Amino acid sequence: MALEVTERKAPARLRLWLLLGPAFVAAIAYVDPGNVAANLTAGARYGYLLVWVLVAANAIAVFVQYQSAKLGIVTGRSLPELLGARLGTAGRRAYWAQAELVAAATDIAEVIGGAIALNLLFGLPLPVGALVVGAAAIGILAVQSRRGQRPFEAVILALLGVIAVGFLAGLVVSPVDWRAAAGGLVPRFDGAPTVLLAASMLGATVMPHAIYLHSALARDRHGATGDTGRVRTLLRATRLDVVLALVLAGAVNIAMLLLAASALPGVAGTDTIEGAHAAIGAALGPVVAAVFAIGLLASGLASASVGSYAGATIMSGLLHMRVPLLVRRVVTLIPAVVILALGVDPTWALVLSQVLLSLGIPFAMIPLLRLTGSRQVMGAQADRVWVRWVGAGVAGLVIVLNLALVVLTVVSP
Repeated sequence: MALEVTERKAPARLRLWLLLGPAFVAAIAYVDPGNVAANLTAGARYGYLLVWVLVAANAIAVFVQYQSAKLGIVTGRSLPELLGARLGTAGRRAYWAQAELVAAATDIAEVIGGAIALNLLFGLPLPVGALVVGAAAIGILAVQSRRGQRPFEAVILALLGVIAVGFLAGLVVSPVDWRAAAGGLVPRFDGAPTVLLAASMLGATVMPHAIYLHSALARDRHGATGDTGRVRTLLRATRLDVVLALVLAGAVNIAMLLLAASALPGVAGTDTIEGAHAAIGAALGPVVAAVFAIGLLASGLASASVGSYAGATIMSGLLHMRVPLLVRRVVTLIPAVVILALGVDPTWALVLSQVLLSLGIPFAMIPLLRLTGSRQVMGAQADRVWVRWVGAGVAGLVIVLNLALVVLTVVSP
């Protein structure tokens, strides 16, 4: 309530800035450990060739995440809640099962990424590192449970800052060929391997758990409102929020590719996070490698917390039951620890998690765009015809690329 009063008394421009935050939490999905190896591999193997893929991926992310936030603001309900209200009992349970599988895959990827970072920094065994990441994520989630949305956003934003520094620092000591980088903005490929890599980078960028979550983040932060003027203000702030957050996330991803293109051309082993870390250390020194690992650790911690938030949102909306965030964090930590304790290759586990996430894309994106285009649901804020056509094109592109990623991953030797 105090925050709302502050927002209303502040000057219009300041009031807009006070409304920012939810998109920065959702943006963590775009700089999670699952993105690191693909971006570094693209730069090390093909230089600046695939810069355009990350730019396109970021543009798609801006569109989709704004649609999700808009749904939460206008309706006062999350995407899972709206779906749960429209499905019968059997449908809700089936829909929850696939969404829960996606959320669990996300959790596994984030915990494993953080465990790899702790192993690189301190030599901790991977299962022990997974437990440390889980405990730290529980601490972050406790901030949300006890202090509310704004302090939680502040913690995640601080971690996002660490991630940005960790992945951007290498560019300071490794000059970029900016003319060649600009040439990478022209869409083109160089044989079948670059098509597969582009599908991995673009097709797996828009994550289903981020789509489910952003509607809840916007709803939890701003609350339901029937005030048409306030809705317009919130939507204007949300556009700024989404653009700023995802430009930052996009810059981090592009920086990883530029770093690899400038410092690691032709270096083998960058298709694993451990190999990329070793290559960075050999090329740029141990300090840059340590900063990179710290960024990876921050990515794992923030992503693990946000992933648990997403899972709780999905369960609450589709099963009509609430599970405390801390309980969910403990339960979903178990699969990651078991996988690492069994000696499963962590990079392979990350790849598999990305495939599972790809399968969940249509189940999140298609209902989202149908709801935001419905005048019955959105009223005067329903998408215009041209926005619906753009949405259909974006959804088709992302779904085709994700299906291609799954097929190519399964059939590749």
